[in-house]
Amino acid sequence: MSAGERIEAGARRLNDAIVDSPRRVIVAFLVLTLVFAGGMGLVSTDTEATDSFTEGLEEQEALEAINEEFEDPFQPDGESTQLIHTGGNVLTKEALERELRLLEEIERRDDLRVASATGPATVVAQTIDPSATTIAEQRRVIERASDAQVRRTVRELADTERFSRSLSTDFNPTSASASASITVVRHDVPPGFSSADRQDIQTTIQTLADDRPVDIRAFGSGIINAETATVIGDSLTLVMPVVVLLLLLFLVVAYRDPIDLALGLLSLLMTIIWTFGFLGLSGIPFSQQLIAVPVLLLAVGVDFGIHIINRFREETVAGYEPVEAMREANNQLMIAFVIVTATTVFGFGANVISDLGPISDLGLASAIGIVFTFLIFGLFLPAAKLEVDKLRDAYGVPEFNSAPIASEDSAIGRVLTFPTQLSRYVPVALVVLLLVTGGMAAAYGSGVDTSFETEDFLPPEEQPDYVTGLPEPFAPSEYTVTETLNILEDRFATNQDQSVTLYVRGNFEEGHALEALADPNDDPPGALAVGEGGSARPTSIVTVIRSHARENPEFADLVARNDVDDDGIPDRNLDRIYDVLFASSAGDRAEQYLTPDRRSAQVDYAIDADASQGEAAVDTDQFAEEFRFETTATGQIVVFDAVTEVIFQSAIQGLILAVGLTGVFLVVAYAVLEHKPLLGIVNVFPILIAIAFLLGTMRVLGISLNALTATILSIAIGLGIAYSVHATHRFIDEFDEDTDAYEAMVVTFAGTGGALLGSMLTTSLGTGALALAITPVLGNFGLLMALSVVYSFACTVIALPPAILLWERYRGAQTSLPTPTLG
Repeated sequence: MSAGERIEAGARRLNDAIVDSPRRVIVAFLVLTLVFAGGMGLVSTDTEATDSFTEGLEEQEALEAINEEFEDPFQPDGESTQLIHTGGNVLTKEALERELRLLEEIERRDDLRVASATGPATVVAQTIDPSATTIAEQRRVIERASDAQVRRTVRELADTERFSRSLSTDFNPTSASASASITVVRHDVPPGFSSADRQDIQTTIQTLADDRPVDIRAFGSGIINAETATVIGDSLTLVMPVVVLLLLLFLVVAYRDPIDLALGLLSLLMTIIWTFGFLGLSGIPFSQQLIAVPVLLLAVGVDFGIHIINRFREETVAGYEPVEAMREANNQLMIAFVIVTATTVFGFGANVISDLGPISDLGLASAIGIVFTFLIFGLFLPAAKLEVDKLRDAYGVPEFNSAPIASEDSAIGRVLTFPTQLSRYVPVALVVLLLVTGGMAAAYGSGVDTSFETEDFLPPEEQPDYVTGLPEPFAPSEYTVTETLNILEDRFATNQDQSVTLYVRGNFEEGHALEALADPNDDPPGALAVGEGGSARPTSIVTVIRSHARENPEFADLVARNDVDDDGIPDRNLDRIYDVLFASSAGDRAEQYLTPDRRSAQVDYAIDADASQGEAAVDTDQFAEEFRFETTATGQIVVFDAVTEVIFQSAIQGLILAVGLTGVFLVVAYAVLEHKPLLGIVNVFPILIAIAFLLGTMRVLGISLNALTATILSIAIGLGIAYSVHATHRFIDEFDEDTDAYEAMVVTFAGTGGALLGSMLTTSLGTGALALAITPVLGNFGLLMALSVVYSFACTVIALPPAILLWERYRGAQTSLPTPTLG
């Protein structure tokens, strides 16, 4: 017995077990469902929108080292919450008093663990009365002060960096006005303080702020995580009912029988329970990316279900009794389902190799989910269908409509077989046309952008009307993070999107140390050449030294005495200069750029506003190599560009792995099962054309490869290959010595084509419902999935027939030669 015969015999034995002992199969699957249902309660939510993508990157590790080693009054040690105050003028007596009343209420709450608060209101109050150390005392100081006294104090503080940095860039000392301010509330937290505890504190502060007649919003990682979790819940609440409704609609059309419809829905529900139970039991957190998984599984499950029921009905129409009809249908479909499952796992699972954790988790979860889908629809659904039909017969429940979806004489059949009829006359021309157009689409699509931005994971500042107009419980929550981020970006000088950072390690007490920091600044790469004469515009410990020297004559004399080349940068006795600087009023600022042990420094560089993220990152990496000390480029731009590069690599590697594994598997499968290995290559041809057109469409629509859409190429292989596999497998069943390839393809698309069409409609509309998701990254992914399914179906109907006919010609030519058959 050959390997192919042994595999087919094994499939028949499995099928016989299902058909002959359906109750055992049903009980076993229901028990497993209860086990996985217990795991659903263990599912955790990943609310760290971008952190999980940057983990392990050298650039991110450098940024974390900077955050740990350098002092910044607006990135304090320990736990803190920022209060963003906006309005016409946040420096009036009334505005300061209102802010202090809110701070006083926050401080009174023991559960908010307030240690201190620093912002314009507290600084102004303490300047007027230095003895006012508590927030209540500071509030009373402002209440007693006159408007003129408050304005005068603001003017006095205008040159104080700690005060001015807490104000928006439109701060006007003359009029004592600013449109926004930041107050930092520090929290005294115990050991073991968790992100959930932080989220509780910051959301409570936001609630207190919302209850007051002042435009103050809380901001911090706890707020971001809370909104990320809410976005996940809102997206599921918005998307899943639409998906279920669309699937239900098309399942009604496809099944046309309420009992068959109920069985299909039960199988889909079990698939979701098993998959979410696996997530809980395996400890994989549920992130925004994984919202796509249940949609993918529902789509594939519907595909399997339609094929099972449709083929069963074809056999009953042919005269078989129900048990034998199911046996015959499953014998024909089991191998196809195994092939589809394997190729879909290859497509979805190819993302497991990604260096980015969330993408790898998506690949693993979706691949395991597909295996569950095969088991439930390939084993449980046929057994359940037989048992339910027995009960139907026993109780006299009639069948409503058990006809197959399409036949050769139907309108759908005639449309679906038209490309086959055309291919009969010009197969070579059609294949060449598809290769040329597909190649052009792929060449154009190769220029698609790659991006990674925080905004991808957050809801837009303004939701479309169809979202805001939804009734409860579908109405989304109110989101503030995106608006707050825009305020911070637009109104404050500390915008990471316009600067990069170098993390420099060495002995900064050596005489040449400061010169080594300054020397490369005269000739920087293009993106950093924003200073006079094309020089760089850095902010470093050298900047602090020069600034303090201008303000303090004694310090200026100290610097001059140790400045050998008279360039304003000291060359000797640096330890003495640092001691004086750190002990002065400029000490706080110095701590932002040089560590107390004088072994690490950071240098911030302004970049060209017109430079792209990639250009800025490349130029910063190049610039870092020009420093004498060990230097690492970092900052949000550099970190996100590194993630972007990994995303692109993941997309290409995933695509290559998916195509390679799928192609090899199909060649081996058809060689072993049918002795027709070249059919494996023919099978892959339509999906490659579909991927080429998908890439071109992405560029036309301006959709970039991002944290989620990067997976679409390999996922499209997994989703789309099912169409050509089902069609090819049906073709093999019909193709024999008495039926040539053309006739077999006509029968294939007249029969299976209807099921493929129904599957395409349900899958594309179901996955396309993700376009309604709250966040842009999910919306674009849903649109691309829908397009990939449509393209895969269309290419199967259009590209597979001429490829099959050319395969038959080649096979016929080979069999006429005295050499062994290749196809």
